[in-house]
Amino acid sequence: MTRASLDKQPHEVASMFDDVAERYDLTNDVISLGQARLWRKAVAQAVDARPAQKILDLAAGTATSSQPFAQAGAYVVPCDFSLGMLSVGKQRHPWMPFTAGDAMKLPFKDDTFDAVTISFGLRNVQDTDAALREMYRVTRPGGRVVICEFSEPTWGPFRTVYIEYLMRALPPVARTVCSNPDAYVYLAESIRTWPNQPELAALLQGAGWSKVAYRNLTGGVVALHRGFKPN
Repeated sequence: MTRASLDKQPHEVASMFDDVAERYDLTNDVISLGQARLWRKAVAQAVDARPAQKILDLAAGTATSSQPFAQAGAYVVPCDFSLGMLSVGKQRHPWMPFTAGDAMKLPFKDDTFDAVTISFGLRNVQDTDAALREMYRVTRPGGRVVICEFSEPTWGPFRTVYIEYLMRALPPVARTVCSNPDAYVYLAESIRTWPNQPELAALLQGAGWSKVAYRNLTGGVVALHRGFKPN
């Protein structure tokens, strides 16, 4: 079984997700206490996919996150660097154009997509700034980015309880439904060390995105960031 380290070597992270691909969506629903579905709905609303638009869904895994965009009539490309995730996704949704790709060096031309989105994947990329610049590059002028990621709870007492849950309760819970609970130890550690809401907003602005804003979900356990590429 594979557990990535916090220096986030791409081959280690990809291998870790290969290990958990088959039951990844179920595990997420369990460890998020059912909140994952609500977060996906919020992402879909923020992306606001329209018919004939091109949407790039990064760290798409098995493409559960991609389905709302396809249902809205958009052309969505689920992209991930875990071949295990892509394989499971292709079995479930054989008609979707699954694409293997690294967020730090995307296999797409400049100004291709109306929107680029990534949910719970940016913190697993080795170089966050490089990924944000690549997202900017492949987005057309006037297009948008939507990032859904774990963040910092806004209420101090709850923040303390949340960190305790991540480090003590999450791995045992994951062990009941997942074949590689050590992967969720890494995920808990990566959440704890991830930039908070204003810090990620600043990184987006530094990569060139304008009109950057965010809103908290579930009391700041998750934050939804959005930005636009200037015309």
